[in-house]
Amino acid sequence: MPRTDPPASRESSQESVPASAGIFHRSYLLVTLGACALVFLAAFESLAVTTIMPLVSRELDGAGLYALAFAGPLATGVIGMVAAGSWSDRKGPVAPLLAAVGMFVLGLLIAGTAANMPVLVSGRLVQGLGGGGLTVALYVVIARVYPPVLHPKIFAAFSAAWVIPSLVGPFAAGLVAQLASWHWVFLGVVGLVVPALLLTAPALRGLHGAAAREPSAEPSAVGARPAAGLAKLGLAALAAVSVLGLNLSAEVAGAGGVLAGAAVAVALLAVRPLMPRGTLTARRGLPSVILTRGLASAAFFGAEVYLPYLLVERYAFAPTFAGLTLTGGAIAWAAASAVQGRLGSRLPDRRAVRTGSAMVLGAVVLALVTTVLAWPAAVAIAGWIFAGGGMGLMYPRLSVMTLALSTKDTEGFNSSAMSISDSLGGALALAGTGIVFAAFASAAPAAPFAGVFALTAAIGAAAVAVAPRVAVVRA
Repeated sequence: MPRTDPPASRESSQESVPASAGIFHRSYLLVTLGACALVFLAAFESLAVTTIMPLVSRELDGAGLYALAFAGPLATGVIGMVAAGSWSDRKGPVAPLLAAVGMFVLGLLIAGTAANMPVLVSGRLVQGLGGGGLTVALYVVIARVYPPVLHPKIFAAFSAAWVIPSLVGPFAAGLVAQLASWHWVFLGVVGLVVPALLLTAPALRGLHGAAAREPSAEPSAVGARPAAGLAKLGLAALAAVSVLGLNLSAEVAGAGGVLAGAAVAVALLAVRPLMPRGTLTARRGLPSVILTRGLASAAFFGAEVYLPYLLVERYAFAPTFAGLTLTGGAIAWAAASAVQGRLGSRLPDRRAVRTGSAMVLGAVVLALVTTVLAWPAAVAIAGWIFAGGGMGLMYPRLSVMTLALSTKDTEGFNSSAMSISDSLGGALALAGTGIVFAAFASAAPAAPFAGVFALTAAIGAAAVAVAPRVAVVRA
């Protein structure tokens, strides 16, 4: 697939900015701070809920809806991603960003004022819808505001904005819930979202004039026809329902395996038109960029959830200390993101992706071997530092490549596809590892963990195999 040069209108809007300018140059300072703050708040809210949900469930007598409170936002996020991508390609990213932030805030208000679990879950569903749209709209804003040379740095900043909440979010949420109420974990964020959005206002005003344009002939331009956009939304909803069905399949006695297989098949069929052609078959170029993102997400997050569990169950770690073992991976993620941003073109995109995927696979294999051979826990913990470093290397570069391989008419669609692959990959892996863990629960004590790490290692191996195909043969 030949690379398309950035549109002239985008270049002209950046002519007055020195070539040596960074993302904190006065021309970009406010939008950088605002965009990173929005990413930070979305990440904080996602992680904070993990800490307070046991308390919320007990207070609202909502144990039966506990899992849905987590899986629901992931599912509705897919719908938000598709809607924002379609809207951005047709009208520009300003209106989708405002609408996504509005939905995110509305979801926070509903959840924060909930008096029962169904209302809280409803708020979480709305919150997920807005959060998914927010991610995609921000990616299109980045493509329109920053020159390509700064994309590695702004995506490194986004990575840091995601990682920092993993260090402070759970503790801060627990402190707020203890000193005030769990309601303020939701409501407190509302007061911070609006100022963050206002920081981006000057940059957004500059994007209004270039919103309308003729539909692209590119078949993947989801926004080319409104009717096609509605069809894509229907497929996104079907994929979301399939993900929810997969999460619930393990609870259906006797037919869980059949339902799980059907849910995966339906999800993949539904998501196929939401991706560039050839994504599921690893076609060279952009399709493999999108697929690698999903496979890496599945391998990393599918294993990460069970590493603290392994340390508690097999190595008698205290729960708090077991959770802190992931901090090394989070710090490595942020550090590697910063390094790749500073290296820029000196580190080729394909090399960053290949190295990062290999590091993730190596870390998961170390966790598997540690489990099977009863090696010291320090081996798996140290390995997870490499996993975080691998994600920090490749995640920003996959985002950079997605925008570099997009035209102005397909930035929304391709950003949506990348976000869907990321979210759906993680969601499917978490559901799959849950099924595997339950299947081996009555076997040897280490067997459930070995099964989980074996599955995620296989997914990681697939990511390593696809990674070289992100290279593009230029016309």
